[in-house]
Amino acid sequence: MPYIKIKLSNNGKKAFRVLMDELKISINEAQKIIDKKRLFCNGNLVEEKNKILDGLIELITYENNPKGIDIVYENDDFAVVEKPSGVLTHPNGRNCTYSLCDEIWHLWGEKACVTHRLDKETSGLILIAKNKKSQIEFKTMFEKRLIEKNYIALVNGKTQPFFTVNESMSLEKNYNNIKTRMCIDINGKNAITHFETLEYIEHLNASLILAKPLTGRQHQIRLHLFHVKHKIFGEPLYGLEKKDIEKILDNKLNEKERAKITGAKRLLLHSHSLKFSYNNENYFIKSKKDIKEEFF
Repeated sequence: MPYIKIKLSNNGKKAFRVLMDELKISINEAQKIIDKKRLFCNGNLVEEKNKILDGLIELITYENNPKGIDIVYENDDFAVVEKPSGVLTHPNGRNCTYSLCDEIWHLWGEKACVTHRLDKETSGLILIAKNKKSQIEFKTMFEKRLIEKNYIALVNGKTQPFFTVNESMSLEKNYNNIKTRMCIDINGKNAITHFETLEYIEHLNASLILAKPLTGRQHQIRLHLFHVKHKIFGEPLYGLEKKDIEKILDNKLNEKERAKITGAKRLLLHSHSLKFSYNNENYFIKSKKDIKEEFF
């Protein structure tokens, strides 16, 4: 299990000082660990940074479990890697056994982090900041829409050569506690996606398309395509009945059963390219995966 409990020295010091001395970290970092409810003394949660600890001191920490990942580009400040479909960007709780963080922290340490997210089933390029400075810069660039992201998807039906979906979105208020879902909402946040058809596959009645989101809303591409009746093959949430969604999310279907319900064994959406300027250099980084072959 990635989350493990380790013993720290019993030295009768204040909680924050124990962490600072044992882990060689700053007082701010020590406080964050305490705030995240990861420090225990004699089996009891430590919630006060100035509490004197006397007894068995234990810390819940994350033990990396790397499986290997493809690095597309790397320099001193950042890296771009290929996230496989089915892998979480971040661990989603104490029971999570593997996430992209296992690879990132194994390769570049715990100061490295993702600068944006991909849904669990979305594959492809994701940008990693190696230090705090680059992390702040890239997150600011994403907020200001200075980083162009392009995706490839296989969708149902024959799409127009070029089309745009400009539909505001918000959190679905009634999703039966299955999973967070979004909905089209005139009073929601602005969301715009440009689409370009790359190929129509007649025998499948399917279109391979390039999606260019101008905004970064959760599930934006997935919801926009579902809204215009070109649902992505393998879509596990939108347009399905609750019982089928639950089976998919609980991994109670094999690949054949999943494909029968959704049209594919996984969500056929891939982060294809990233384009941006950083430190006066222009970058246009493309995925090295033959995603068309993988989709078919």
